[in-house]
Amino acid sequence: MLLQEMEPDQGRVKVRKEMEFSYFDQKRSDLDPTDSLKKTLSPGGGDYIDVMGKQRHVCGYLKDFMFDPSRVQDKVSQLSGGQKNRLMLAKILANPKTCLILDEPTNDLDVETLDLLQDLLGQYDGTVLLVSHDRDFLDRVAVTTIAMEGDGKAVAYAGGWSDYQQQKGSNQSSETIAKNKLFAPETKTKTKTKVKSRPKQNLSFSEQHRLETLPAEISKFESQISKLEDLLSDPDLFNAQPVKFKKATEALFERQEMLLLAEHEWLELEEKSGV
Repeated sequence: MLLQEMEPDQGRVKVRKEMEFSYFDQKRSDLDPTDSLKKTLSPGGGDYIDVMGKQRHVCGYLKDFMFDPSRVQDKVSQLSGGQKNRLMLAKILANPKTCLILDEPTNDLDVETLDLLQDLLGQYDGTVLLVSHDRDFLDRVAVTTIAMEGDGKAVAYAGGWSDYQQQKGSNQSSETIAKNKLFAPETKTKTKTKVKSRPKQNLSFSEQHRLETLPAEISKFESQISKLEDLLSDPDLFNAQPVKFKKATEALFERQEMLLLAEHEWLELEEKSGV
């Protein structure tokens, strides 16, 4: 529906005018089996392609996705399932739009390629909608999990699959879920009513102090994440300084995890205070 390939049964889909989509189709329908790897990336011909505003040689770019440059003239039909996925990712990530829709991108990928995909998504400065059965991969890359709860409810939980399971399994109140962005207007209204009717609970001195200091801590993590994302946005960093790239990527995921923990703690304390 986001791609306007089908219409909703009810209601409407509203997309911001500036929003554009890059789509990874698990059926790989965008790949022509008769094309070569080179033609797939450079359909207009030539040895160079534009990669995020910079000219890259096709062979060098294919090497980033673990292709032997000698295979540049091989046909798509000669590739394995995992290689086709890598080629699709190379094509899409050369100049991704403001939103990536990835439908089962991890199918047929080996561990090394999964790590590569994780790194590439870490560098991407946009929104990623990821559908996958690979729960470990979701834990590594997802910052939000949208759960279809039934009865027309879609709830966004912070973190990946394991975070969702933990939050779902805990005794989180509907108020906390609402603060995690409940995408169901009617339910959201009911939730607000419940919040108002809850009796207040007193915080201890240390909890009150923590509630007051957490916003500054959250702001600090957000600032650090922003700086790391700016650093990782350099498309040449991976090849030019692999050690620095690796450390920055690890630091980014660490700060993102710390931010999520701080946000969870703040939500719990705010709920307990009855604010």
